[in-house]
This record gives sequence, structure tokens and C-alpha cells, in this order.
Amino acid sequence: MATPKHRFILCFDFDGTLVHPESDPVFHPGLGQMIQLLRGQGAAWVVNTGRSLGQAIEGLAQHGIYAEPDFIIAQECDIYKPGFFSRWTDFGSWNRQARRAQERFAKDHQPSMQAIRQMVETQTNASFISGSEGEMGIVATTDAELDGICAYIDTHARQFPDIGYHRNGIYLRFSHSGYSKGTALSELARLLGLDSSACFAAGDNYNDLSMLDQRHARMIACPGNAVDPVKQIVHSRGGFVATRVASEGMMEALNHFFGGSKPPAA
Repeated sequence: MATPKHRFILCFDFDGTLVHPESDPVFHPGLGQMIQLLRGQGAAWVVNTGRSLGQAIEGLAQHGIYAEPDFIIAQECDIYKPGFFSRWTDFGSWNRQARRAQERFAKDHQPSMQAIRQMVETQTNASFISGSEGEMGIVATTDAELDGICAYIDTHARQFPDIGYHRNGIYLRFSHSGYSKGTALSELARLLGLDSSACFAAGDNYNDLSMLDQRHARMIACPGNAVDPVKQIVHSRGGFVATRVASEGMMEALNHFFGGSKPPAA
């Protein structure tokens, strides 16, 4: 039997959006039922997370989400699809392109990274982190401190537009700006023969803002526990701001966009 063609995309951040450790339940089974019903109407269910692929799979099982997503976008960039025996594999050439771009990023922007590192180490209480494979990031002591650091990073990004970063609370990871949750979502849509009008995206933190953008998803939402700047941006972009937290808020969002109406036309 042929695999049905995906007609639209349901894309969720994981931590804070699908699940919330302080909620009871952590993941509401009603959301799982809604997702499954929409999958029956042609939805591709996507988990788009800063976690690694392995951490995402472990998190789904840990929180009792046993239905397998159609796709996982891991580390805010890499697109995976399930294969035989639940082995996940690269979907298309995007992941290879992203890895090459990240390698070039680390080499091409050494002067800017050094200037940012000096600013962090001499003017703040934050820590600049560098890994053995070119990974670079920052751990701040407060949100306000990281706000100031991001403003300084943005002065470099205006001169070098491919300087990007993923921020979640007081944590920041540098990346090539062309590879983010948003651009990965658009690439997945392209591979499925869809566009932003067929994409729903939801998230709660700064690193979700790239996909909470109508260039990548015309239907955007955030749960009631989203950080205030994300709520404000989602509202300003004509999206839906839920009143309840995480999975219960996502039930509100799906009702808002799909309740009593047909899914986006193919």
C-alpha cells in the first residue's frame, strides 16, 4: 500500500511546548489524539528541537509519547526521517550542507568570534564555551546579561549576515544563520512539495523564533508558558497565544487553526 502524500505540516518544539516537566500530565494524551486525527487527514507530525536526535527519541519515550513522528529536526537544524527498524536517517542533502556550512562558519569568522569572546570575558560574568569540533557558545548568568551580549553579537551579524545563534534562556550556541529551525522547516516543506501556507509551527523560547515566522509557517502559535518576548512576537505576527501551558496550550492552538475546519488544501 502506497504511503499517503503529506498535505500539511504540524511542527512543534519539544521541551516547553510538547512537554512541560512541571505539568500534570507532562504530556496531555489529548494532544496525542488530536495529532493522530490530523495525521489521518494528511498531516506530517514534526518535532523540531534543540536536542540531538538521540536525546529527542529518548525524550519521547521518557514522557510516554510512543507514536513515532514523521520527521525530527534535531539540534535546531538537521532533518531526519525514520527508516527500517526505527533507524533514523538524513532526509535529503540538507544535513550535509548544514555541516559543511558550520565548518566554514567557524573558520570564516574567527576575528568576530575572538572579539565576541573578549567582550564576554572582560565585560560580563558569562562564560564563552568552545568545543573540540568547532562548536561555540555562551552561558550567561541572567537573561538581561545575555540580552546585552546578543546586542553586541548583532553588531557583527550586520556586517557578516551569516553569523547566527540559537538562544534558549541563558544559553546560546553559535551557528550559520542560514541553518535554523525555520529554514529547516521550509526545506522539509519543499521536499514534501509544500509551502509556508501548509505549515503550522509552535514554540516557547527564543530559539523557536526563526520558525515562528510567516516566511516558514503561516500558522504560528506559542503555549501560555512561552517567554514574554516570544508571546509578543507571535501576537504581532498574527499568531495564536494559548492560555494554557505546553501540550494543553497546543490543544488550544490546534483547535484554533483546525477545529471545525478543513486542513490546508493540497
